[in-house]
Amino acid sequence: MSRKKISTTIYVTPEQNERLRQLHERTKVPVAVYIREGIDLVLRHYDHLLPGQLTLATEPELEPESAPPSASTAASKA
Repeated sequence: MSRKKISTTIYVTPEQNERLRQLHERTKVPVAVYIREGIDLVLRHYDHLLPGQLTLATEPELEPESAPPSASTAASKA
């Protein structure tokens, strides 16, 4: 089942229009599908600039406390 779509108006150059029309004639895929795919590509590319849910890994990791030398390490130094 497809999601509901909102009608909007966009302006394309004559060259873009011609190439989209040719693509549609060859593939029979509606021009609107290609436009939505293009919008999805742009949104994915700029996703880092959009607000979203923060992950839990945003805090800097704490360095582990240094462990005391093991008995075998101390013995090998002696």
